[in-house]
Amino acid sequence: MRLTLRQLQIFLAIAQSGTTTAAAETVSLSQSATSAALNELESGLATSLFDRVGKRLVLNDNGRLLLPQASQILDAANTIEQQFLDQNATSGAGLRIGASTTIGIYLLPAIMAALNTMSNKSQTTSGAHHPNVTIANTGDIALAVSNFEVDIGLIEGPCHQADLTVEPWISDELIIVCTPHHPVLAGKPSDKVPLKALRSANWLLREAGSGTREAVEHALLPHLHHLQPAGEFGNSEAIKYAAAEGLGIACLSRRVVADLLSIGRLVEMKTSIPKLERRFYLIHHQHKMLSARLAYFLDFCRHWTA
Repeated sequence: MRLTLRQLQIFLAIAQSGTTTAAAETVSLSQSATSAALNELESGLATSLFDRVGKRLVLNDNGRLLLPQASQILDAANTIEQQFLDQNATSGAGLRIGASTTIGIYLLPAIMAALNTMSNKSQTTSGAHHPNVTIANTGDIALAVSNFEVDIGLIEGPCHQADLTVEPWISDELIIVCTPHHPVLAGKPSDKVPLKALRSANWLLREAGSGTREAVEHALLPHLHHLQPAGEFGNSEAIKYAAAEGLGIACLSRRVVADLLSIGRLVEMKTSIPKLERRFYLIHHQHKMLSARLAYFLDFCRHWTA
């Protein structure tokens, strides 16, 4: 067989970077060696995989056909390699974990610490085989799982990728908050805020693609019909501090705002809207080879409680 894993690795690096020069840095080869490997791959397959557009290499239809197959093959090879690096299946060594923002900041550290305790270690495995964590919005994490860039995703919104296995996980409470001095409270934080006031209020929102944004809109729009944005932010931390400064009101996870609620910088608004909850999800690729370590981590998450 003339096809090699190294050739596929180089092919993926070029597909992602668009040039052999940039790909060479990723795979730790010279530019000439990277170009030679691509030429060998195209020669072995008797087809061109890229269109040459100036100095850039753009995937053609053959390249797009190979891309998901190459990703899956390399992911399977990586799984085989990782499962023998650390025989302790209860550790998270070598796992690539993707988490959406709220989970990555407020839940995942506790999960990993508990996992660490279960594996009888005082700290995560050192060296190249420690867990690698990527934190981004739900859409980006789902895409990373779909492309085999991470092994598992922990997300806080619905997932629309057809090639993923999506498992409902734990529930999360959303609450509406603002500064105690916000005019919408009319000086009476204990009173219910009318829906009319919420409809005319300025809202601080997450960016498009965020699980929190999708969950908030799904929960509030049936009651408010429209959210008047005062700003869009890339993470919930920025939103809660913007709300504390009086820039608008926000609907966020209770976990996110617990600290500012406890010291009085934010207050929970009382409304006639029913209790707001959303579901977190565990996702992995349908064709993902589950190593003993990854299977253990999945099961650990299923039974974990805050």
